[in-house]
Amino acid sequence: MIDVKHQINAVRRHLGTRKLEAGEARVLTISQSYDTTAEDLWDACTNAERIPRWFLPVTGDLKLGGRYQLEGNAGGTVERCDPPKSFAATWEYDGNVSWIEVRLSAESSERARFELEHVAHVADDWKQFGPGMVGIGWDMLLMGLYLHMSGAGSLSQEEAMAWHFSEEGLAFMAESSDRWRAADVEDGADPEQAKAAADRVYAAYTTQPEE
Repeated sequence: MIDVKHQINAVRRHLGTRKLEAGEARVLTISQSYDTTAEDLWDACTNAERIPRWFLPVTGDLKLGGRYQLEGNAGGTVERCDPPKSFAATWEYDGNVSWIEVRLSAESSERARFELEHVAHVADDWKQFGPGMVGIGWDMLLMGLYLHMSGAGSLSQEEAMAWHFSEEGLAFMAESSDRWRAADVEDGADPEQAKAAADRVYAAYTTQPEE
């Protein structure tokens, strides 16, 4: 399906912190460039007909002030929109609220970069699982966008689940988890605690659901 090492190496990952009124938040930033124009990348990220081809089915109003809902995942409100450069929205999942901002920029006439920033309060889940809790998911999103931009067909839900637990899928998540562990240490986390969190999040992502 995909060259795991190539895809993992194509992605930039960074962690930081930010002070919010409600307390400290972690800032996760992930980006990758694609062989397309910024305008086409914008359409891929905001067109409700294209989003399911590389991410998840989405419903709602994809416009400023509109509510959206990703099937089986997060929903939220579009808070800012500056086409074809950026948009920002709340990311509401399992009773928690965080914030995302997507920024698109042209690197040349035929290449554009996708950058996503996710700001989340430091909660018990983050302390237990580390940045990989959301980082692995975002790595998978960038991989899906790469496959879409390269012309690969979209996978059915059954095919995606089979790949998730395939040797290739497990290798991808292991590499992603380790890169987020390294980013966590670079941001100041204790190496042993970061490794323990990375092991826990990898186990959580790779545990087969009970039938």
